[in-house]
Amino acid sequence: MRRTLSLVRRPGIAAGAGLLALLWTASSAFPQDAVPANDSLRGQEYETVIVTAPRKNADYTLGPSDKLRITVYGEDDLSGEFQIDGAGTVRLPLIGQVKAAGLTAPQLEARVEEALDHGYLLNARVAIEVTAYRPIYIIGQVNKPGEYPYVSNMSALNAIALAGGFSEKAVESTLYVRHDGETEEHAVTADGSTRINPGDVVRVRESFFWDFADVLSPLTGLAYVATAAAAT
Repeated sequence: MRRTLSLVRRPGIAAGAGLLALLWTASSAFPQDAVPANDSLRGQEYETVIVTAPRKNADYTLGPSDKLRITVYGEDDLSGEFQIDGAGTVRLPLIGQVKAAGLTAPQLEARVEEALDHGYLLNARVAIEVTAYRPIYIIGQVNKPGEYPYVSNMSALNAIALAGGFSEKAVESTLYVRHDGETEEHAVTADGSTRINPGDVVRVRESFFWDFADVLSPLTGLAYVATAAAAT
């Protein structure tokens, strides 16, 4: 009896062969150096980049009545809350009076560190933050003129709102501002884009109509008296 040897194609083997052929074709289409080997990342050094946010109050010029939080690292007894006095100085433990007005917080930090390094500490590290700004003053034609605490990013409209708004005699389009340390005031637009700084004096002018009325009122009063006297 003749035996016939028949070849049976197995679907799994055929599919595997087809897949290998496809992978070989795909890999040959790209340069070998385009596909990183598993070991290509080993031994590489990576640089750690630290991003530091801008310091708050870094450009602000300190002045009388500003309140500061001064931290001397590792020295709790030398740290605390302090206020700049009318002479522009701040009294600190160990080193006494330190001139602060006219300096920025980083500049004052450097001055305090230098003072502490002279016979008190070794390589002192100091951080200073403004916790409360000196007040502003709003005068003239507002409903509640007076002294008010400064708020960060204060605008001209914020300042007027603090003082109860414009009076009925006010010029509402323009304010007159005298910055701390200056002797002359400047006309500014009374809107949200005009910034008010700590220590500013804000004046709201009376309108020309009311100026004129105030000048005439004594004269009209005299005329009334004269008319009444003549009638008698």
